[in-house]
Amino acid sequence: MPDRAGSHAPSPAPTVLVVEDEFLLAMELEAIILAQGWQVLGPVTSVEEALDLLDTRLPDVAVLDVNLRGVMVTPVAEALERQNIPFVLATAYQPSRLQGSAVLAGAVSIGKPIGERRLVQAILQVMATGNRA
Repeated sequence: MPDRAGSHAPSPAPTVLVVEDEFLLAMELEAIILAQGWQVLGPVTSVEEALDLLDTRLPDVAVLDVNLRGVMVTPVAEALERQNIPFVLATAYQPSRLQGSAVLAGAVSIGKPIGERRLVQAILQVMATGNRA
């Protein structure tokens, strides 16, 4: 897992930050991630919570809902990008609606509803190659 300086230390299992404001969906994401033997950071439900958490602990990868109670997740995506932490978007937004944000427009998106296999494959993909497919 990256430390505050951005260097990677070996970790037994990847840590996945979950940023999702819908409680049941957050729990579903957490269950899928834990079933892979990975660790979950969060879930958090707002941009502010996510940014506060990133000030103290960095994940290996993140799963982000794009719209958190009317607030776009862009600042979180930008903070992750600055730390070279890949992320996956879990959103019902069409790609054309993300074009106004460069950091979101090029990100891997799995859509909603969440498919377990699609989520796991996307996380593995971005951990191997970064955010751009």
